[in-house]
Amino acid sequence: MHILFLTDNFPPEVNAPASRTFEHCREWVKAGHQVTVITCTPNFPKGRVFEGYRNRLWQSEEMSGIRVIRVWSYITANEGFIKRILDYQSFMMTAALAAPFVRNVNVVVGTSPQFFTACAAYAVSRLKRIPFVFELRDLWPESIKAVGAMQDSAAIRALEHLEMFLYHKAARIVSVTHSFKKTLITRGVSSDKIMVVTNGVDMSRFKPMLKDAELVSQLGLEGKFVAGYVGTHGLAHHLETLLDAAERVRTLPDGAVFHFILMGDGARKQALKDEAVRRGLNNVTFIDSVPKDQVARYWSLLDVSVIHLKKTDLFTTVIPSKLFECMGMGLPVLHGVAGESADIVRDEGVGIVFEPENADELVAHLVSLLQNRSAYESYKVRSLEAAKKYDRKTMAMRMLDVMAQLTR
Repeated sequence: MHILFLTDNFPPEVNAPASRTFEHCREWVKAGHQVTVITCTPNFPKGRVFEGYRNRLWQSEEMSGIRVIRVWSYITANEGFIKRILDYQSFMMTAALAAPFVRNVNVVVGTSPQFFTACAAYAVSRLKRIPFVFELRDLWPESIKAVGAMQDSAAIRALEHLEMFLYHKAARIVSVTHSFKKTLITRGVSSDKIMVVTNGVDMSRFKPMLKDAELVSQLGLEGKFVAGYVGTHGLAHHLETLLDAAERVRTLPDGAVFHFILMGDGARKQALKDEAVRRGLNNVTFIDSVPKDQVARYWSLLDVSVIHLKKTDLFTTVIPSKLFECMGMGLPVLHGVAGESADIVRDEGVGIVFEPENADELVAHLVSLLQNRSAYESYKVRSLEAAKKYDRKTMAMRMLDVMAQLTR
C-alpha cells in the first residue's frame, strides 16, 4: 500500500502533530508499506525557517524510509489570525499541486488541527480517485472561538460549513479522542466512519531516566522540586496559572524548594516572560524548544509535570499528547484539564486532577506530592504501567488497519 500523508507540521519540528505523524509513518514503513509525506518547510512555531532548509517550491528528502516532499508556503509566526489563515491556505494550494506528481497512491490522509490541509487531501482524493482519510486532531474552527481569537461571524459560519462538508466527504475519520467522535455523531456524521486512535508515546525515546546532571547544574536546580510544563505557550494554555502558582509558593515555609520550568515556544511566550520579570519570579525558568533528540533530557529534570489548558467546555474533549509522554517518563501529573483526559489521569492513577486556572489548587497538590512520598512513588509506578497501553507502535497499527480496510 502506498500512503500519501498531507501535514503542515513534520520533523524537525517537535510539536504534537509533527511527532504523531512521523512516528506513525515510520511504523507503517517498518510494516512494509510505502509512505510519502507532503509538508512545508519547517518553521513552527516562530515562523522562521529552520537552519539547513530554504522555503522552496519543491524539495525532497528521506527520513527513516519516509519520502518527504517539502513545498513552498507563506510563512508567519504562530500569531495573528489573518496571517495564519494565509499560511494554511498557501500550503493547501501547493500541497494539492504537488500531489499529482506522486504516483501509484492508494490512500490519502489529511490531518488537522486546522482543516485546510484536509481540503487539499479531499481534492487529491477526487483527482486520483482514491479514499480520503481525515485525521481529526481538533474541533476547528470551534477552538478559534474557545480561545477568543475570533468571535462568531459569517466567516466562522462559512468555516463550519466547510468543516461539515469534509466530515461527510471523508471515507473515514480518525479521531484522536472519543469526545470528538461523540460530538461529530451529534452533528449528524455517521458513527460507522469514525474510528478513534488516541495519541500515544514513543517508548523508545520516552522512558525513565536520572536527572541530567549537566542540565541540573547549568540551570541551578540542585535540591529543587521541579514542576514543569513542556509544550506550546499559546492562548489555549493559559500558562499565567503557573506563574500565579510560582508567586504563591514563595510565601510557603518550604517555598524555596519549588522551581518551575516552562519549555517550548508560542504566541504567548514573550508576554509570559515579561510578566515573570515584572513579578520578580526568580523561581521560574523559561527554556526554548530543543531538537527532538534532546527533549527527553529536559523531561528528566522534572519531578512532576503540569498539564494545563484554559477553562472552557471545548477543552473537556481534548487529550493533550504530553500526557502520554509523562507516562513514558514515569512522571506524576498535575492535570489542569477537565473532561476525557482527566478521566484517563484518574482511571490510570497517574496523578492528580485540579481545576483549570486554579493556582491555589495547583499549589496545594504540589505541596502534597512533595510531602507524601509514598503517593508520589505510586503515581510514578502507575504512569509506567499505563504507558504500555498507549505505545505509539500499537496506535500506528490501528490507524494502518483503517486504511487497509479502505484499499482492499
